[in-house]
Amino acid sequence: QVQLVESGGGLVQAGGSLRLSCAASGIIGSINVMGWSSQAPGKQRELVAVITSGGSTNYADSVKGRFTISRDNAKNTVYLQMNSLKPEDTGVYYCYVQYYSGSYNVERWGQGTQVTVSS
Repeated sequence: QVQLVESGGGLVQAGGSLRLSCAASGIIGSINVMGWSSQAPGKQRELVAVITSGGSTNYADSVKGRFTISRDNAKNTVYLQMNSLKPEDTGVYYCYVQYYSGSYNVERWGQGTQVTVSS
């Protein structure tokens, strides 16, 4: 059973920082891509940041220079360091993993963790 357990969300004032973590378990083999997406109230889910197994990263324009994604392959864990937070960063943040199971491409999402940034 694949599980993604997120932690680190909460309430913070604008300009503050939070660090999200997501530990994946139950996956046989290596995880190709790990990442985070966010969904603000009344809006579509948007990709925030992704990181490959080789360490290549990609960020949404809105978070470049403020957020940093990293991963620990030995622990199957991905992190999102969020600095200089803005009220518009508020939303539910979902962890994402992509891996291969045999010849099948598998994608999984976590349950989400709430991030609220007050002005």
